Amino acid sequence: MEAEVTTQTEKRSIWQSDAFQILAAFSALIAMFIFFSFASPYFMQFSNIVGILLATSVNGILALGATFVIISGGIDLSVGTVMTLSAVMTGVFITNLGLPVPIGILGGLATGALAGLVNGTVIAKMKIPPFIATLGMLYMAKGLALVISDLKPIYFTDAPNFSQVAMGSVTGRIIPGFDIPNAVLIFFGAALVANFILNRTVLGRYTFALGSNEEATRLSGVNVDIWKMAVYMLAGTFAGLAGVVIAARLNSAQPALGAGYELDAIAAVVIGGTSLSGGEGTIMGTVIGAFVISVLTNGLRIMSVPQEWQIVITGAIVILAVYADTLRKSRQA
Repeated sequence: MEAEVTTQTEKRSIWQSDAFQILAAFSALIAMFIFFSFASPYFMQFSNIVGILLATSVNGILALGATFVIISGGIDLSVGTVMTLSAVMTGVFITNLGLPVPIGILGGLATGALAGLVNGTVIAKMKIPPFIATLGMLYMAKGLALVISDLKPIYFTDAPNFSQVAMGSVTGRIIPGFDIPNAVLIFFGAALVANFILNRTVLGRYTFALGSNEEATRLSGVNVDIWKMAVYMLAGTFAGLAGVVIAARLNSAQPALGAGYELDAIAAVVIGGTSLSGGEGTIMGTVIGAFVISVLTNGLRIMSVPQEWQIVITGAIVILAVYADTLRKSRQA
């Protein structure tokens, strides 16, 4: 009898483990690759694979920051427009003020970090629910991007090297013909940094603690307000990085861009196995989730599926991912 109970407990622990969630998301990704490879001869072409990687980079960077927020038990609806505002401010620093490219990049990152800090402060100190606080920042960042840019794109014509930040290829210089855009390398590098922060630093430990039981964390003597502000500031920094990358990719800062990016970022996090109730999640899962969305969108587009149906299918997958998380939680209970 005890052996049977032990076996059932082991099965539940396997079902609930991060490794199982990552394996499930990765299996879905491989299944899509196989399906689209047979569905279209163009899917596995090198140029298309590079296109998928490039499409994943911006949404993936946003999703990295969203992972911290969701694990902490919060939500951030502003990452898309904060990304846009960061891109616009990068354009202001480099094009309008004539500052060096590195200074402009730091300015874009600082803009995102400041927006995240405002989010965290409003949530932690004013006790406004994250949904409402970040929804307000969504509109504020969107409006500021339009006001600062005077409703017009900011082009980086005076800084021709800026586009190389995203569209240049370090790998192409090392291995001729293997031209992977730098934006992809930035995404992978950001993922490594995010994974280190989440699993090897105090901020990461308190991120999980906040999502698991915020009140217990508070009673243990931890200043939860400070760490909550730090989590949102980190998410804003990733949004700032995404803004720099998309500005370099387009070689312009588009003030009307950014709407809907927050939904794709949250979808990537959820598909990757991070629990919306907080306390559980991995960076690896988020990376895989971002690729799932990009591969799905790319494959459906190659198969000439109308864009509106692509959105419907993506939404259905998100619902299934949340349902799987709900089942996992019910089994845990």
